[in-house]
Amino acid sequence: MKIKFLSVILSLVMFAGTALAGPFSANAKTKRIPAGTKLSLQLLSPVTTVSGRSGGEFQAMILNDQSLDSDVILPAGSMVRGSISKIVAPKRMSKGAILYMDFDHVVTPNGRQIPLSLSITGREDLTYDGGIVNGRGFGEAFRKTMKKSGDITKTSVNWANETFEDPAGGYFRLITVPVAAVGGAIGSTGYFVYDTIGDMVRKGEEVDLNTGEVLNVILVEPVDVPVI
Repeated sequence: MKIKFLSVILSLVMFAGTALAGPFSANAKTKRIPAGTKLSLQLLSPVTTVSGRSGGEFQAMILNDQSLDSDVILPAGSMVRGSISKIVAPKRMSKGAILYMDFDHVVTPNGRQIPLSLSITGREDLTYDGGIVNGRGFGEAFRKTMKKSGDITKTSVNWANETFEDPAGGYFRLITVPVAAVGGAIGSTGYFVYDTIGDMVRKGEEVDLNTGEVLNVILVEPVDVPVI
C-alpha cells in the first residue's frame, strides 16, 4: 500500500513538471529574418585551398544589424560558423582551384545556435554552383595574355611620345613613334607566344580568402530567432 501511494505521488510530480514546462516552450517568442535578406560577413580566420581540407571549420562575424519592428534581433558581431564542404584542386590549362563553403549556424546573443542556409553572392569569381574559383581555365588566361601583349605595344608608343622632344615640329616623331611601335609589337609577340604556351601547361591558382575579408551572402531560407 505504501509503495502504491509513493508511485501515485511520483506520477503527480512528473505530471506537474510537464505541465509547467509546456507553456514555456509554446509561448517562446521568435522573430523571423526572411529569406533573401543580405548579410555581410567578415572572416575571422583565413580560408584557403592550399592548406584547407574538406570539413575544415571557419568562423565569421556579422557586420550589419538585423532589425525587425525597430528591434535588433541579430546584432552585428554575432558569430557564424561553417566548414569547407569541398575543394577542387587546380589543374593544367590554367584551371584554378574551387572552394565550396557551407555556413552551418549562427550564435544568437543569448547563446543559442540556430541553423541557417546562406549563399555567397556579388562576386565575379563564383561558379554556377556557388563555389569560389581562381581562374576559369585557358580561355580566360588567353584573354589576359592578349591584353598584356597589347599593353606592351601601347606602352612603347607612349614612351616614344613622351621621351623624345621634337624640334622639327613633329617630323622627328614620325620616325621614333613607328620604330617604338615596331619594337613594342615584336616584344608583345614574343610575350604572347611564350605566355600562351605557359597558359596551356601551367596549373591554375589557389583560392586564398584572408582574415578580415568580407563575404556578401544571402539567406536561402528564413531564420526564426528567439527573443527575450
